[in-house]
Amino acid sequence: MDGRCHAHGDLAERVGVSPASVGQLLSELEQMGLEIQAIAGESYRLRRPLEWLDKKRIDAALAEPARRLIAHLEIHDELDSTNTYLAKAAGENAPSGSVCLAESQRAGKGRSGRTWLSPFGSNVYLSILWHFDHHEAIAGLSLAAGVAAVKATRNVGIAGCTLKWPNDILWHGRKLGGILIEVSGAAGGRFAAIIGVGLNTYIPASLGHRIDQDWVDTERILGGRQASRNRLAAALLNELLPLLEQYQTTGLTPYLAEWRRFHDLEGRSVTLQLADRKIEGKIAGLTDQGWLILQDEDGRRQCFTAGEVSVRVEAVEKRQ
Repeated sequence: MDGRCHAHGDLAERVGVSPASVGQLLSELEQMGLEIQAIAGESYRLRRPLEWLDKKRIDAALAEPARRLIAHLEIHDELDSTNTYLAKAAGENAPSGSVCLAESQRAGKGRSGRTWLSPFGSNVYLSILWHFDHHEAIAGLSLAAGVAAVKATRNVGIAGCTLKWPNDILWHGRKLGGILIEVSGAAGGRFAAIIGVGLNTYIPASLGHRIDQDWVDTERILGGRQASRNRLAAALLNELLPLLEQYQTTGLTPYLAEWRRFHDLEGRSVTLQLADRKIEGKIAGLTDQGWLILQDEDGRRQCFTAGEVSVRVEAVEKRQ
């Protein structure tokens, strides 16, 4: 994890395996998404140092309001997904403020059933469990969480992030992260919301082709400098946990002005993909309830609560 060169024989001795087994172990690390460089065929190094997620380092970067709201925080080497793990915990009466992070995910979740690329030790995969008294209390929560995520990135020195309705975090039009909120019924008629956040801190070049849209990570934004995943995880918790504590009372209203200011596609010509049809128009803002307003060529406006937004190719060509 130190990014330095280690001789083949030294690795075998440190790990406690035969020299012949080192190659297989290195191959397994590469399959996990770690990039390994061979030096003259006798020494090996990680292409970039690996920063483990660490409870003590996260706690040291937490503000007191967030630290007070954490019921417990778990870090796992690997999970199917952090959202799935906390959804199961919610069914076992885990309290609000349960936080889960993972070094990697076997089946990370994106929107609309997509898989979230989750190589080992490279990005932030974080989920928070919070209970609400009724389903209506979480209306617009993904938008408010997006505002919190943008503010968190600014707090660790990553400027220029914006939002794409309903839950994407962008940087100069390229996807940096996303938010996935899943809700289930819980004991006593309450609802459990799982707020999942994925942020790209480093995507290995060997895996980037698997992402089906323009993407970016914090290392590219910072010109090759690594952003601390522990600081970024703490920054997200500092913004999200107080928001969740207050949200049932405040709702989306306090976050609307900031969301509109951060919105990347305001006034752009887009295609909205619904389950069974596509609708073209120009984004004309957001309702106070967080619905997207789309204006067609005749000036008629429609509001939508869900859908997949993509910029129309012809509109991009005109802007260029």
